[in-house]
Amino acid sequence: MRYYLIAGEASGDLHGAALMRALAEKDPASEFRYRGGDAMKAAGGTLFRHYGESAVMGFAEVAAKAGRLLADLRTTCEDALSWKPDVLILIDQPAFNLRVARYAHRHGIRVFYYIAPKLWARGEGRIRWIRRYVDELFVIFPFEVEYFAKLGVKAHYYGNPLADSVGEPQGDAPFPTPDGRPVIALLPGSRRAELKWMMPRLGQLEKLMEASGKWSPYRLVIAGVDRFTQDEYAAFLPGDSRIEVRYGETCDLLREATAAVVCSGTASLEAALVGVPQTVCYGFSRITWLLAKLVVRIKDVSLPNIILGRPAVRELLQDDCTPENILKELDSLVFDPARRSALKADCAELRQMMKNPGAASRLASGIISLIV
Repeated sequence: MRYYLIAGEASGDLHGAALMRALAEKDPASEFRYRGGDAMKAAGGTLFRHYGESAVMGFAEVAAKAGRLLADLRTTCEDALSWKPDVLILIDQPAFNLRVARYAHRHGIRVFYYIAPKLWARGEGRIRWIRRYVDELFVIFPFEVEYFAKLGVKAHYYGNPLADSVGEPQGDAPFPTPDGRPVIALLPGSRRAELKWMMPRLGQLEKLMEASGKWSPYRLVIAGVDRFTQDEYAAFLPGDSRIEVRYGETCDLLREATAAVVCSGTASLEAALVGVPQTVCYGFSRITWLLAKLVVRIKDVSLPNIILGRPAVRELLQDDCTPENILKELDSLVFDPARRSALKADCAELRQMMKNPGAASRLASGIISLIV
């Protein structure tokens, strides 16, 4: 069968790649074409466009680049239609993908949506798009099955593939680092707007840590995203910064880290599943933040807190996301045994809740059974 997939960010790229490998294993005649990233490219098939060419987040940021995004939307829709897939698989990214779903549905292409839009967080206005234009919906959190059922949509749940991909958890203590020095992991995000927000704050954090003798043994290491070069990270930092960048080893870095500073998103769930104590940071331009406060319906924004149903992880958002507050939280995460123990227990509970091996394989079988 012919599968056309669309992912719009790093986490979707990873999930898409895992799904492609599982589909290829179960469907030897499978063919893939996709708008995705490096992970999907490594899984095979034909890359139509890299998501990094147009990755944007935030109301104001999207408005500023509306022309380019509309052109990307149009050419992606036209490419999918011309390729004539048996099914179009859309991965997360609802602002873009639901418009692709509408186009595909109107042109007779079957539409499967993987990683459902988080309507429970941002309001249910998009449910009518799902009802009209999505043939099958696949979710990655068990509570979403009942949630979407109440909205009149049947959702399929086969587990969360991230629990498989993170591998071995950290346990009671960090894994040994190659040079024996303790590490603070920094995950500033996969979008340029996120880097623009987080990196200057991390540079200031480094200066605050240098001014305090207690942090001298620690290395600050960024989990690098392939679409950004070392120079692009360095451009946001002071010229004398010693913050390192490490590519392609995010889970290994998290397992070695004493604590982590994480840009909110899938990375916060990944860190929690590994078991590293973390603080979650996020912010937007001022106008985007004000608009987001009108839309977002949930008190907590990080996935660990949402899934656990309580504020286990400290969230430093917008004006609270200062270098001073980040350092204060790191101090607690690293040097307060009771706090570390409590967070480790929270991580273990979350991992047990998410434990469901073979999610990508089961998802692939489910997709194939719905097509044939």
